[in-house]
Amino acid sequence: MAETYTSDFGTILLFLVGGAIFVVIGLFTSGLLRPKNPNPEKLATYESGEEPIGNAWVQFNPRFYVVALIFIVFDVELAFLFPWATVFGRRELVEATDGVWGWFSLVEMFIFIGVLVLGLAYAWAKGHLDWIKPKPILPQSRSKIPMDVYQRVNERKYKSAQKPEEL
Repeated sequence: MAETYTSDFGTILLFLVGGAIFVVIGLFTSGLLRPKNPNPEKLATYESGEEPIGNAWVQFNPRFYVVALIFIVFDVELAFLFPWATVFGRRELVEATDGVWGWFSLVEMFIFIGVLVLGLAYAWAKGHLDWIKPKPILPQSRSKIPMDVYQRVNERKYKSAQKPEEL
């Protein structure tokens, strides 16, 4: 009698398939059991309890995304700092290696935090954290060619750019 065992990948595949089936069955069951009585109030766009004003498909200011990304970076930093503090701060590890382990972990974390501080300083210096951005300074041309020459070139119409009825 031959016994068959699944490999580790087969076990993972079984868990993934089982999880997907569990989710599909849950969604299907909730679709059957929930009441279906839509009305205009339920179909209205929700804006934090306020009446919606204008179109709901308004694009957000890109500065929101920059602030959110910086928040995520420092949130992930805290997620790395907590295990570091609990594992590398154990007295028996530091004493077992005559303090080398403690100094290594301290320098390692200063390098990690230093890279993040450099990134924050770069974003700050570039003005990505300024909510009200200053008006851009347009470079001034120092050409010896008069501006009316540029204007005449810009106003010139070429035959290929004209409409057929103008030819």
